[in-house]
Amino acid sequence: MNHRNQENKAAVWDYWQKLNHVHDDGIADIIQTAFHEDVNWNGSAPIDRVLGVDALIADVWEPLLRSFPDLKRKPQVFMGGIDDGESRFAGGDGTEWVSGCGHLTGTFVKDWLGIPASGRRTTIHFGQFFIMSEGKIAESFVIFDILSVMRQAGFEVLPPSPGADGGTVPGPAEDDGILLTEQEPIASRKTIQLVDEMARGLERYVRDRDGDDMSSMEQRQYWSPDMKWYGYSGIGRCHSFEEFVEFHQRPWLHGFGDRGLSHHPDHGRVMGFIGEGSYACGGIWDVTFSHHHGTYAGIPATGKLMTVRDFDWWKRGPEDLLVENWIPIDLIDLTRQMEVDLMERLAILIDERAAKNWW
Repeated sequence: MNHRNQENKAAVWDYWQKLNHVHDDGIADIIQTAFHEDVNWNGSAPIDRVLGVDALIADVWEPLLRSFPDLKRKPQVFMGGIDDGESRFAGGDGTEWVSGCGHLTGTFVKDWLGIPASGRRTTIHFGQFFIMSEGKIAESFVIFDILSVMRQAGFEVLPPSPGADGGTVPGPAEDDGILLTEQEPIASRKTIQLVDEMARGLERYVRDRDGDDMSSMEQRQYWSPDMKWYGYSGIGRCHSFEEFVEFHQRPWLHGFGDRGLSHHPDHGRVMGFIGEGSYACGGIWDVTFSHHHGTYAGIPATGKLMTVRDFDWWKRGPEDLLVENWIPIDLIDLTRQMEVDLMERLAILIDERAAKNWW
């Protein structure tokens, strides 16, 4: 048994459960217990980097709980592992990881990140990776679906998503994503190998050669025909392999499309590529991945060299095909590199609403 991985998962799970019962005067104790004093905490834009546990309490958690005082977390996938380098996409440095995705819900009673409070129940989808050290959180990386919070408050700052949008992002169809116990090592290796092979296939795409032709990646052999791909607001959800190609893969490769730039990053962080049972996860944070070659989300090409923050959780099905994929991407950070400030767009829409004569 990998006792350290089990202990790390137990520590993060306990932290998450305590947050579901926190009161205004108790958040500091919970955060100080779970995190190292000098924690390196990284959130999706416009929050970005926060250093130290005191700043994490004052700049992240206290404002969040003032805005959503009855906030509750529902994880949908939860797992952990040691980055042992089994895949070429892993660092192999022995880093201890815990990760999970799901959603937060609470009543939106006070403005948050410049988004006007709606007074209604609001869902905040999240994906998060933790680096553990000596039983506590040393680093954290989290993507919130802030565009969805804007939408629920009545503000659209991007064109309609290609995929299905709105509502709550579903969890695993089999409701088996919370991996609190140790998973079978052979099953874990099978999942890692499948995702590794799928990712190698993605790298066979060459933009100058293939253009709009997706066939070089040979992705059908890795995915179930009725696979589910769960993107956040701005991209949306796909409910078949065909939708995945048309609603995400083709627009993404048209807008970006370089391959191989993120393998050896000179800055940013590669998340641990780990597998447990039928699940695997990975991601990158502020890592160079492509030039901005074409229009994406309605934004014309800038030619800039881009970094990205995105995470993946994959589920391997009984036929050894990938059946589900949750993939948060920080589009607010991505678009600001493309010279579009979505927070500024929000402020303009707020002013327009205030000035509008509805009658």
